[in-house]
Amino acid sequence: MNTYFRKAALIVTLISGASFLTYYTYDGMTDDNFRMVFNEKYGIYALSLPEDITFAGEEIPFEDPEIYERFDREMLVNTYWQSQTMLFYKRSNRYFEIIEPILKKNGVPDDFKYLSLIESGLTNVVSPVGATGFWQIMEGTGKDFGLEINKEVDERYDVVKSTEVACKYLKEAKKELGTWTLAAASYNMGINGVKKQLERQEAKGYYGLTLNSETARYIFRILAAKEIMSNPEKYGFHFREKDLYQPIPTYVVKVDSSVSNFGKFSHKLGINYRILKYHNPWLRYDYLPNKSGKVYEIQIPKEGHFSLADSEPMDPSIDLDSSSVPPISDTTGAVTDSL
Repeated sequence: MNTYFRKAALIVTLISGASFLTYYTYDGMTDDNFRMVFNEKYGIYALSLPEDITFAGEEIPFEDPEIYERFDREMLVNTYWQSQTMLFYKRSNRYFEIIEPILKKNGVPDDFKYLSLIESGLTNVVSPVGATGFWQIMEGTGKDFGLEINKEVDERYDVVKSTEVACKYLKEAKKELGTWTLAAASYNMGINGVKKQLERQEAKGYYGLTLNSETARYIFRILAAKEIMSNPEKYGFHFREKDLYQPIPTYVVKVDSSVSNFGKFSHKLGINYRILKYHNPWLRYDYLPNKSGKVYEIQIPKEGHFSLADSEPMDPSIDLDSSSVPPISDTTGAVTDSL
């Protein structure tokens, strides 16, 4: 009897399963059923926007419908571009802890970390006009603020040094323009560009200006990033701590002479060229002439935080130029991302 009931139950289950699959596959559905299931299962919702968000402590005039709608647009774009925003959460967990103390040390509001996020997605990208790195710094600007930029070294790819430069620029812009909001806008169109529009339109602030599309959206993209990144569950983003990209501890190797081959250099330190470049994207070639004897700090990940994969570590007994591998400094350095 038990065998009979088991067989009967199995038959019923198979028939039910077949009916379910037939109903919920494209070929087995009528148009009416397809539309019904789609309407039942799929939904896009308007967002409940905050009324008290500020940028760098400065108020946003949301009582103006046009201002509100510009913010709403960026909120919708970033909330429903889920893959990009999820990557923002993951990367920010690694890099904001590097950026935040630099902003604080320089007296620049913490909200500006979201400027770097919307500029580059916290990746070392290069724009069509040559703006480079997390902070999208132009070559001339970088050199003006003391970065080394040449064919062998480009410090715009160094997250620590480029953040320092961004702080210097923003403080100068705030001094010239009067508010942090205008300073942020100038990061997109230049200090002189903002001044010119303020004078031409006889406006007193960013929200009173008619600007090109990119700069008109710029502050609202920062505001949207701030709101969404600060309230993930409110906007439907769920993750665990282990899902986020963790900071990678490193130590510093100081180099004050030339390096003829970074492949050999990296093997001598127990890593490979790929790992060396990932942590030091500011090294643009596989060698470093360094005729001036400048001291460079090269970040090396600590053991347990990298994989050599299919690489063959170099035999430590191989003789390299003594200038190629200097003594190791046991200090923790920052990490950079060349993805």
